[in-house]
Amino acid sequence: MSSNDEQLDMELGSGIAAFEAKHFASATKLLSGLAEEGNPEAQYRMAIMAQNGLGMTVNQLMAYKYMKAAAESGMALAQHGLGFMYMEGECVEKNGAKAVEWFTKAAEQGLVGSQTTLAMMYEQGEGVEQDPELARRWYHAAGFTEK
Repeated sequence: MSSNDEQLDMELGSGIAAFEAKHFASATKLLSGLAEEGNPEAQYRMAIMAQNGLGMTVNQLMAYKYMKAAAESGMALAQHGLGFMYMEGECVEKNGAKAVEWFTKAAEQGLVGSQTTLAMMYEQGEGVEQDPELARRWYHAAGFTEK
């Protein structure tokens, strides 16, 4: 590992630690450059901060841009976050089909929150055609058992 890679790893680790400790202004300073360079971990956290106005003013465009980039890199939490944005119409126009698409990507990676959300969407017909069988399958995948 080159010294530049070690420096980037230290910046990322420090930025994540600041985020987890709720020191959002510090996290923003540490993570913004890494997010711009395409680091999915940094992009995901920058999206959360921009969406919720943590350490910065709310910036829906930035939140969507970073969440989408992190989701497209394959990060399950970001895929779930992007699905939620589409489901609720936060930072982007509400779109049930796109919500299902992103929740499915995260669910297929084993993210229980996405599996449960998909199950509820299929059960209630929210954003998708109601499908009790698919709802049952996703509830089962999420660890819910029938009584």
